[in-house]
Amino acid sequence: MNVATPIPAKTAPEPKKVGHNSVGHTVCPHDCPSACALDIDLTADGRIGRVRGSADNTYTAGVICAKVARYSERIYHPGRLLVPMRRKGRKGEGDWQELSWEAALDEIADAFVRAEAKHGSEAVWPYFYAGTMGQVQRDSIERLRHAKKYSGFFGTICTNMAWTGYVMGTGALRGPDPREMAKSDCVVIWGTNAVSTQVNVMTHAVKARKERGAKIVVIDIYDNPTMKQADIALTVRPGTDAALACAVMHIAFRDGHADREYMAGHADDPAGLEKHLKTKTPEWASVITGLSADEIENFAKLVGTTKKTFFRLGYGFARQRNGAVAMHAALSIATVLGSWQYEGGGAFHNNGQIFRLDKSELMGTAYADPGIRQLDQSQIGRVLTGDADALRHGGPVTAMLIQNTNPMNVAPEQRLVRRGFMRDDLFVAVHEQFMTDTAEVADIVLPATMFLEHDDIYRAGGQQHILLGPKLTEPPRTVRTNLFVIEELARRLGVDHFPGFGLSEREHIDRILKASRWPGVDVLEREKWIDAQPDFETAHYLKGFGYPDGKFRFSPDWANGPSPDKPPKNVGPMGPISELPAFPDQVDVIEVADEEHPFRLATSPARSFLNSSFTETKSSYEREGRPEVMIEPSDAMRLGILDGDIVRLGNRRGEIRLHARLVAGARPGVLIAEGLWPNGKHLDGEGINVLTGADAVAPYGGAAFHDNKVWLRKDAA
Repeated sequence: MNVATPIPAKTAPEPKKVGHNSVGHTVCPHDCPSACALDIDLTADGRIGRVRGSADNTYTAGVICAKVARYSERIYHPGRLLVPMRRKGRKGEGDWQELSWEAALDEIADAFVRAEAKHGSEAVWPYFYAGTMGQVQRDSIERLRHAKKYSGFFGTICTNMAWTGYVMGTGALRGPDPREMAKSDCVVIWGTNAVSTQVNVMTHAVKARKERGAKIVVIDIYDNPTMKQADIALTVRPGTDAALACAVMHIAFRDGHADREYMAGHADDPAGLEKHLKTKTPEWASVITGLSADEIENFAKLVGTTKKTFFRLGYGFARQRNGAVAMHAALSIATVLGSWQYEGGGAFHNNGQIFRLDKSELMGTAYADPGIRQLDQSQIGRVLTGDADALRHGGPVTAMLIQNTNPMNVAPEQRLVRRGFMRDDLFVAVHEQFMTDTAEVADIVLPATMFLEHDDIYRAGGQQHILLGPKLTEPPRTVRTNLFVIEELARRLGVDHFPGFGLSEREHIDRILKASRWPGVDVLEREKWIDAQPDFETAHYLKGFGYPDGKFRFSPDWANGPSPDKPPKNVGPMGPISELPAFPDQVDVIEVADEEHPFRLATSPARSFLNSSFTETKSSYEREGRPEVMIEPSDAMRLGILDGDIVRLGNRRGEIRLHARLVAGARPGVLIAEGLWPNGKHLDGEGINVLTGADAVAPYGGAAFHDNKVWLRKDAA
């Protein structure tokens, strides 16, 4: 079977009876590129049982991560929020009183009206993100924002550097069918700990190894579970991936592996690139990356002589201040080698463009005002503490509605974030499933449904399916959907007559699908998913890349080039854009270690958590143990640190205490803190993002979570 060819979705059978039980079909809603298709055992009394990956879905292929497999632990958790609550005491003291939904929504609407009356409509900031990837429950808040002309939300915390770097090269956010990894002779997993965070990547890569003898190469900054599965594991210093990519391309030109004929027809300036790379030798890259010259030579020879090389490019190596440049450099290897021409070859990051979902009615874009300011999600601490630049030189934010995110834990510059949320003049309503760090400092907390308790539609950036997530079980009677909250606030605020309001989830789904030229919701419910993968030539850019001239850009226009998440015109390019290179290159706009801060810190994902989700479930935190920092043993010995000691990490943003875990497998001078633990689980009640920065990353913004210089010492207490 040619897996690059779209595969028709199978018609879903009627729910299978298992005694008095049945099996329902849905999709994982969490912030992960895989968007796994799920089969859910449903008991006779309407509860969920076992959760499995769908074997019928050709990408999920019957495999899901352990945390989602244990979902019954989450949906029936005794600590789940069940009733609306109003804060009684001071913020963060945990003194609450129950109130009705009517009263809670009235108070939120009244607070928004007061904020608008005093400071204008931009004083209200609806704040949301990807706690659910369901299009209806996540994005309906934008419709309310546009209708009321509240401050805009520029979502920068996750994708900006990676998407921008990829699209600067290809001109489009799409790529080869990710199922083609199983058809590869070499799979390069670069900057993603797939065993822990995208298990389906490993499903297809391991299949290629078993069936074709394919080599798996993993490039990362420490010896994580994916590195342990590699045939070749390359451990680079954080922020040096572009140097490795440049050396690989240097060798390709030097040794005749560069496909000059392909580049002549498909790239903008291969001669300019070759000239630029003359000095980017393996020895040059070795000094920067920490790899030996032989390691670089061997990797370059493998991919240079293996036509069917699939570069699976993740988010991790792009979470640096030079992340867009690094993504573009790694991507460029596939063009130099001509890997795009082959099934099982090319470079893949995200398939966001292929779904073409028209959400204009859902999000109310027809009545959006381009003059309304757009506030940077990652700079919430600066916004709430009155930073003039972060506020776009406008008035203060004095009221917020927060859905699907937990900024008191996940946002950078945590001390600023906390200071902002503790303001007496700031009203905050949080719609949540658990009492998160953000909910703890809210004025009103509303209980939210989980994905099995409402209808929604999903698209999978890491694969190629549009999937339906139908309601399979009833929520607790006092819990409400995101859509319900938006509809009720719109009614109270007098904008419910605007187009898009008054529709149910299924109506929204049907309208989105039909406006996007896909079959409607009834067909999707029957089929379970739509395989949206383009034909082979389109996916592999053999008909031309996404630019008007069809050419890949070795030399992109960083100030004006395309990006799926480009800042609005009234913001423009961001960060030190003048320092970005004309061709792929190592550019040290990162936080380079110095005498005062001799260590580089990355805040990598934990296997049992997903951002701040699943931190509340017992099995997840028991598997993770406690907040720790991984230290290379030679660094620990030099500083007199033993395994289990309490250490301090700090920089100009603050300092925190963690337990030390001595782990071989990273470069000396590199520290790793896995997982976003709740702040209260840390020794001093402050989480790892005290140490991360919110300065805007070039060219279009973003948060550089893995790019922090810090000092480290044994705690004297």
